[in-house]
Amino acid sequence: MMKQILRLTKLLLVLLAISSFSTVAAVKTEVKELICEYHTNPLGIDIQKPRLSWKIVSDEENVLQTAYEIKVTDQSAKGKLLWTSGKVNSAQSVDVTYDGPALKSMQRVSWQVRVWDNKNKVSAWSAPATWEMGILEPESWKASWITLGSEPEVKGSKPAQYFRKEFTTAKTIKSARVYVTSHGLYQLFLNGKKVSTDLFTPGWTSYKNRIQYQTYDVTSMLQAKNTVGAILGDGWFRGNIGWSSQNGYYGSKLALLAQFQITYTDGTSEVVGTDQSWKVSNGPIVFSDIYNGETYDARKEMSGWSGAGFNDSEWEKATITDQSKKILIAPQGVVVKAIEEIKPIKLIITPTGETVFDMGQNMVGWVRLKVQGKKGDQVTLKFAEVLTKEGNFYTDNLRSAKCTDNFILNGSGIETFEPHFTFHGFRFVKIEGLSAQPSLDQITGVVIHSDMTPTGTFVCSDPMINQLQHNIQWGQKGNFLDVPTDCPQRDERLGWTGDAQVFSMTAAFNFNVAPFYTKWMRDVAADQLPNGRVPHVIPDVLRQDGGSTAWADVSVIVPWTTYLTYGDKRILEVQYPSMKAWVEYMKARAGEKNLWTGDTHFGDWLAFASNRSDYTGATTEKDLIATAYYSYSSGLLAKIAAIIGQNDDAKKYAQLSENIKKAFQKEFVTPAGRLVSNTQTAYSLALAFDLLPEDLIPKAAKYLADDVKKMGHLTTGFVGTPLLCKTLSAHGYDDLAFMLLNRKDYPSWLYPVTQGATTIWERWDGQKPDGSFQDVGMNSFNHYAYGAIGEWLYRYVAGMDIDPENPGYKHILLAPHPGGGLTNAGVEFNSLYGKVKSAWKIDGNDFVYEVTVPANTTATVTLPSAKADQLTVNAQAMTASIKGSLKQTDKGISMNVGSGNYTFRYPAEGLKK
Repeated sequence: MMKQILRLTKLLLVLLAISSFSTVAAVKTEVKELICEYHTNPLGIDIQKPRLSWKIVSDEENVLQTAYEIKVTDQSAKGKLLWTSGKVNSAQSVDVTYDGPALKSMQRVSWQVRVWDNKNKVSAWSAPATWEMGILEPESWKASWITLGSEPEVKGSKPAQYFRKEFTTAKTIKSARVYVTSHGLYQLFLNGKKVSTDLFTPGWTSYKNRIQYQTYDVTSMLQAKNTVGAILGDGWFRGNIGWSSQNGYYGSKLALLAQFQITYTDGTSEVVGTDQSWKVSNGPIVFSDIYNGETYDARKEMSGWSGAGFNDSEWEKATITDQSKKILIAPQGVVVKAIEEIKPIKLIITPTGETVFDMGQNMVGWVRLKVQGKKGDQVTLKFAEVLTKEGNFYTDNLRSAKCTDNFILNGSGIETFEPHFTFHGFRFVKIEGLSAQPSLDQITGVVIHSDMTPTGTFVCSDPMINQLQHNIQWGQKGNFLDVPTDCPQRDERLGWTGDAQVFSMTAAFNFNVAPFYTKWMRDVAADQLPNGRVPHVIPDVLRQDGGSTAWADVSVIVPWTTYLTYGDKRILEVQYPSMKAWVEYMKARAGEKNLWTGDTHFGDWLAFASNRSDYTGATTEKDLIATAYYSYSSGLLAKIAAIIGQNDDAKKYAQLSENIKKAFQKEFVTPAGRLVSNTQTAYSLALAFDLLPEDLIPKAAKYLADDVKKMGHLTTGFVGTPLLCKTLSAHGYDDLAFMLLNRKDYPSWLYPVTQGATTIWERWDGQKPDGSFQDVGMNSFNHYAYGAIGEWLYRYVAGMDIDPENPGYKHILLAPHPGGGLTNAGVEFNSLYGKVKSAWKIDGNDFVYEVTVPANTTATVTLPSAKADQLTVNAQAMTASIKGSLKQTDKGISMNVGSGNYTFRYPAEGLKK
């Protein structure tokens, strides 16, 4: 009996151990970070078939998803099962389309995912995520557009408008939403508190075609007695915008539209919306303008105006205005927010006696001011990017933009001021009107930009290159403010298409820009002319002809970049008519000769020009650039057409691109491989866009290299610069590419760093070595276009690249390229699948390469100058699976790896230092 008991006990222990092991094994693969249309738990979307994505987290290597199951429940119907995908045998974990019943306005759903992996394990169901529909049809808007009937006749910015309404809720509230938008910019309050930290809502779109509304959950903010308030400022809608500082481009009247949808626990609902019962007045914001700043008169403050019990008897009744609700859309992008705060590093008294704060960083936003004084005292804040060589405050490059905030005190003690509807690009802040010397803690810098998720970091052994990377990222932050602006400080701040196009891939490494580009590209299509021509800026407020090569090609290249980075086929499908219209426009201009000649273009904008006797300037023929881009965009359109199933178009545009290529060769290329424009930009375009016959490619690459050697520096402008280093590297001239990167004299990427730059400059010599400045008419110190070198740093130097055949990092190409005297370089990138790492270093006599490949992806690793018999992986000999995929080449070895963390080590002999 005792032996039987002992045997049973042992059996029970074994079973418990197996059970315990199974439990541990079952949780090794988890599903996390569920997103819907690139957002976490989005509120108020209008996409009927949203796309769902998730990440797989596992502590095992070589984990691949083999199947998934999604279930969606209706939160509006007590969790009833709405749709299930069933078990789908697929590795897809990004952009899986919801395929359930059509969803209704304001319907809220919850969804979960579980997956099966190649280890024969099924995960637990993920934690629930949600999405909620917005208002899907115009007739569901019960509220009316309202405005202030009488406004003062003043030139320029008019005072901001204040709206309020009191209402009661008599029952217990289950949920409440507010749907709100405006002509102009709005801030919304409920019972004295801001409804959201979002800034510059409803955002800037092609207002005549598309106006966004926002949705906010206000369930916890509502009470039995409620007061809603809103402030409206001119913003982009009717403020100064465009070169001519024109007022009222989109309209002359501000207007508010707000609708509260309240659901009670007894199943009933109520709508409270803007109508003629609302009251409206002016208030303390007496002047507010994007370019010129804000004036706030605290003596006009109306204490408690957005709370209960305020006496609004002197306010006038709102006027209902007949504005369209058919163009209202839910946002797809990301809102602007205050992202961080920085403190000034120095207080300066300039030679002319100005009191100036140095923030230590060229930033975009404003400063929060704390001040004490008498009633009626005025404190003035002015903003600048740089100081003169004498150390004085410099604003000439701001052109007509006043960039000035005024705060008039009410004398109530310590007072705090922040502007509401303006922003500035600056490093230096001049303060005037104080009765005593200020202290450093009197102001705080508030950094604002679109709330993009940071995704990529590049770092290397050279501090100056690291500062360059810092400058690239800060240039992007400062200029990705709802639209990709060219600059954030002068009287421009417009969505220049060329700048956005050349920087798009670098932007996608630094931040998750998929929703940002999705929103903006819709406006590109909305403002595109009927003949296919694309305006120079989007939203289009310049009313010029547009259609410049490399600028208008944004309509094709940015969707393509988004597809490569995120695997996003829908942006290709949605933007396809726009892309096709642009290529057809070029085709009409080029005619049967397939040469686009004679039209007006910006060309290789701001290319280097020299006074050297042996150099005539880097002017690249605009017809050459136009025809090159014509071929390139036609070829991309052919690839895109094939991806989305437009097979006839794919053949048509592939042939068109080939015909243009032949015309290009006949018109612009000599039999010896020399181009008619013997410039770095011309050769970079011809090589990067595959425009040359096979036998002439080495010759053209040598002409490019010879010019770089001859000059000793780059000569490229906006068009050539993004292509230069990667073209040199692609054709075996790494030494020259690294020479250009490391150069510190003008013109170069590091020259501005030597001058103390903290962002990318518009011009290579925005500030000259003697401290003087370039042309005041066009000299921004925060202009991201030349930051496109970041793409080469990520893809080539650090060695993390995209496989176009498996986009979105489903399959990753990892190939480090040491050189330029660097002893280490690396990137970490948060893809839609998880973290990718590619980091190399010279460790004594060894080359060490660290790699992270996320679950549900694979990678091909290429190691330069490596030999298989000298290589270790994670301090051990190679596994059979890795060894089986090994390929030896004259450049090193390549191998295939699955998900996991790897450290490769081998002798560094033979590597470029």
